[in-house]
Amino acid sequence: MSVDRPRPLVAGNWKMNGLMRSSAKVLGEVHAGYTPGLRARVDLVVCPPATLVSAFAHMSVGTRVGIGGQDCHAKESGAFTGDVSAEMLADAGAAYVLVGHSERRQYHKEKDADVCAKAVAAHRAGLTAIVCVGETREEREAGKTLAVVRKQLRGSIPVDSNSHNLVVAYEPVWAIGTGLTPTAADVAEVHAAIREELKRLVGKADHAKVRILYGGSVKPSNAAELMAVENVNGALVGGASLVAADFLAIAGAYLS
Repeated sequence: MSVDRPRPLVAGNWKMNGLMRSSAKVLGEVHAGYTPGLRARVDLVVCPPATLVSAFAHMSVGTRVGIGGQDCHAKESGAFTGDVSAEMLADAGAAYVLVGHSERRQYHKEKDADVCAKAVAAHRAGLTAIVCVGETREEREAGKTLAVVRKQLRGSIPVDSNSHNLVVAYEPVWAIGTGLTPTAADVAEVHAAIREELKRLVGKADHAKVRILYGGSVKPSNAAELMAVENVNGALVGGASLVAADFLAIAGAYLS
C-alpha cells in the first residue's frame, strides 16, 4: 500500500439480516479476528440493522471496530413513523451511516437531493456519511457510467464535506449480489473519475484523503485484485460481511 493512499476502510452492510443471538456470535468472531496486525493496516466498520446498532456499539467498545447505520432520516425528529434519525444513530453509538445505497434509490425512489439531505443530517449528528453511487446495467451498456456517477456525486455530497465526515462508495448496481464484477480497469476508470470530481466538491487540499470504497460482489477471491486498484481505498461488502471469516479475509487483502 502506498503511503500516499488514505488508510483503507472495509465496511460490512448487513442489510435486513440478523437477529441478536446469531449476530452477536458473528460480531464476536470479527472482534477476535481483528488482530493487531490487521488493525494496523485497515479500519473495519459493521453496519447492522437498526435494531442491533446499540448492542453492537456496546459490544465493540475497545475493539476499534466501528458501527454504522444503514440509513437515516433527514430530520432530527418528528412525525416520521418507522424512521430513524442520524441523532438517534449517534445516540445508539454509531459513528457512520450509509446514505444513497442503490437499494434505497431503487426501492424507495430516493433522489440525489434526498441523499444529500441525509448526508447533511449525518454531519449534523457527528457521523461520517458513506455516500453510495453507481450505475445500472442499462446505463453502463449505454456508455453513461461516468456521467451517471458524476451527477450522483454532485447532487448527493453536501458542501461541508471533507475527508473526516465523508466516504464515497462506488457500487455498480448490476454487480450487487449478482456475482458479476467489473474488470480492474473498469473500476480504476470510475474511481479516477470520482477522485477528480471530489477535487471540485471537497477542495484540492482534501480530496486525495477522502476514502473511495468499491462495492459489488466483493469476496475473498477477488478482494486482493480490487483493493490493489488505484484510488480504491477499501470495500463496501454485502453478503460476504455476514460471514466473519469472509469479511476478515477481504480486509486481510491489505496484509499482503
